Amino acid sequence: MTINSTHRGSPTASVAVRRIRVAIAAALSALALTALAGLGAPTAAAIPKCNDVEVVFARGTTEPAGLGAVGKALVNTLRPMMKGQSVGAYAVKYPASWDFTQVATGANDASKRIQSIAATCPNSKIVLGGYSQGAAVIDVVTTSPIAGLGYTEPLPAAVVPHIAAVAVFGNPSARLSRPLTTLSPDFGPRTADLCNTNDPICSSGKDLEAHSQYPQSGLVKLAAQWVTKQVRQSERSTANS
Repeated sequence: MTINSTHRGSPTASVAVRRIRVAIAAALSALALTALAGLGAPTAAAIPKCNDVEVVFARGTTEPAGLGAVGKALVNTLRPMMKGQSVGAYAVKYPASWDFTQVATGANDASKRIQSIAATCPNSKIVLGGYSQGAAVIDVVTTSPIAGLGYTEPLPAAVVPHIAAVAVFGNPSARLSRPLTTLSPDFGPRTADLCNTNDPICSSGKDLEAHSQYPQSGLVKLAAQWVTKQVRQSERSTANS
């Protein structure tokens, strides 16, 4: 079927075509401006979110990936204490298996995260924490300035002042009479090294159930109070420097 020439050149058809072309041109212009704007300024995803306090916590043996029960309890208890301040949390990535040589893997991940926070959010106060094997992870980070045994990311000296407090629970080193408070001259004064009564992992006790009762025993709340105090002191020191 042929199209009548009078219809092909009608004013109505010409107006419709022009409108379509104008709409397409406008859409292309808008896309171009959006692209240029994207090149000229960072996106929201590219801008780091800096919290007032950043908790870096290593979970205990066989706990699923994440903060673990003690880490969650600590963060949840700490947040209302830090009134008017935001509290972020990072779960150290490591197997937390019965292969305790993987402690170094956790220490490397924790150290990298600490250094990243210090570089991108220099005003954030960093809090380190760990439970059981996770406490050993934090031991390595805070007491091993020299790399070795798989630990390859020791903290630079410039990063140390960014760490306001340390709280560890059921720390195996405490059973060896070498708790973190004595192992680390830098971090000892800022550390709460907590052991439940008769916890066989951190003492000579024989009550294995005590090792899993830190939130219930009140020691998590005590640690949160300690952390709050240390963060406040760190803030005052920064303001006066």
